Amino acid sequence: MKRRQSQPAAQLVLWLFALWLVLVVISLFSRSYIPIDETRYVTVAWNMWLRGDYLVPWLNGVAYSHKPPLLFWLMNAGWAVFGVNDWWPRLVPSFFSLGSVFLTMRLARLLWPQEAQVAVLAPVLLLGSALWAVFTTATMFDMLIAFFALVGMLGILVAWQGNALKGWSFVGLAIGGGLLAKGPAILLQILPVAVLAPWWARSVQSDWKRWYMGLFAAVLLGVLIALAWAIPAGIRGGEVYHHAIFWGQTADRMLNSFAHKRALWWYLPLLPVMLFPWLLWPPVWRGLAQLRQGAGDDGVRFCLAWLVPVFLAFCLISGKQMHYLLPIFPAFALLSACGLCQASSSRFDQVPVALVALAVGALLIFPPATDVRWVANIPAWTGIATLCAGIALLLLRVQSMVSRISAMTLFSALVVVMAVYMGLISSAGLAYDVRPLGMRLKALQDAGVPLAHVGEYPGQYQFVGRLLAEPEVLEKNQVAPWLEAHPDGRLIVYVDDARLKLLKADYQQPYLNENVAIIGRAAWPLPKPHAP
Repeated sequence: MKRRQSQPAAQLVLWLFALWLVLVVISLFSRSYIPIDETRYVTVAWNMWLRGDYLVPWLNGVAYSHKPPLLFWLMNAGWAVFGVNDWWPRLVPSFFSLGSVFLTMRLARLLWPQEAQVAVLAPVLLLGSALWAVFTTATMFDMLIAFFALVGMLGILVAWQGNALKGWSFVGLAIGGGLLAKGPAILLQILPVAVLAPWWARSVQSDWKRWYMGLFAAVLLGVLIALAWAIPAGIRGGEVYHHAIFWGQTADRMLNSFAHKRALWWYLPLLPVMLFPWLLWPPVWRGLAQLRQGAGDDGVRFCLAWLVPVFLAFCLISGKQMHYLLPIFPAFALLSACGLCQASSSRFDQVPVALVALAVGALLIFPPATDVRWVANIPAWTGIATLCAGIALLLLRVQSMVSRISAMTLFSALVVVMAVYMGLISSAGLAYDVRPLGMRLKALQDAGVPLAHVGEYPGQYQFVGRLLAEPEVLEKNQVAPWLEAHPDGRLIVYVDDARLKLLKADYQQPYLNENVAIIGRAAWPLPKPHAP
């Protein structure tokens, strides 16, 4: 019996690993680091490597206080083993994504031990969500915080089931890891579930006084783990850095986060995109409706105590980004998987999702007129492949729910690959690939040519060009004196198409929605385009 049960589980693990590997490999070969965020974070890790200072992160000669150091440490750890390379920093978040998928499977088994199918469906639903698939290969912090949130949830369940020491130790380690990964955001992910335990944990009588004492101890452990880095880092980094990591990462950020710069409902119209294809698939809605009948189920309440408070908090916070919600995607996957175990499905349910694929395919073949010039370069074959995927989904005939969801996940991954990687990112070309300019700057730096960047510099050329020193950062009124002092120096400037035609640049390439150029003294000041 155990062998029969282990074979499907092993097959599921292999299937999930294979799909994750496909996403990672395609991303590695289809794009570079995308400015501005990815290039900045890998540059901070590169500066850590160059300085040999693993306590205080640096960017442009200033201690970098916006993010804690865990991701940078992990990048450097890989470089220490494999040598400095482009691929390792991009793999680090991917490993946390894969770990999160399997932790979701583990949570499903703890929450619904009598429903083995939930543990099969939940990780597939998670990996098949479009935004999760995209950010699986993004060199950012969200997969780290999602992983530590899941470790915290696992610890809460272990403590609830009677092993308090082990459970709260997991929670403490999760809080410590999360604080080192992305700061106090981990507390928002973990604390609501732990605090609301008397509401969701109804099947087991607990001593809630001891429960909250255990939670306090776990928070204290996590804070001590973070302080083991923050105290010496604050001392070495100086007063400004000390204030930033202790006050700016907590009180200042909270005070500046509820100004409602974006509407409360900003996330709502984006949810079908982020959770594509699941919110367009009727069985998910039928399954979630079925959960109302089991509203007293501890597992359902646990996931609601996880999902709802965090989602409402991010709706209130003004600084909204889609990827901020990734750590609660596992809660959605668990709830949906539980509901789908009770829901029915037919081949006609695939029609809404397939129609979206057909529409995306048509847009890739016939892109709309836009000011973003590289959109016209999207290859038609990506749209044709997406259209074929939509038609195949319409014609698909499988009986079991597991087979349907697996097919939908493969379909979602294909649409992500075609639309995002092969369609948009590859077509953008040099607009989102700064490696050529980075290598030009490296050649100039090796030749002893002084370099300066006009305007704010988020470090996007530092690692991709393997620059050993950052260019000087100048305001426009500082450029002329700098050129007088460095007549053979070169400036990095940004211009629109009209000015680019008049500019005598040593090198130029597209950059996001404008152009970047390397110019000498003779080309400054920048020419003004003729009036139309």
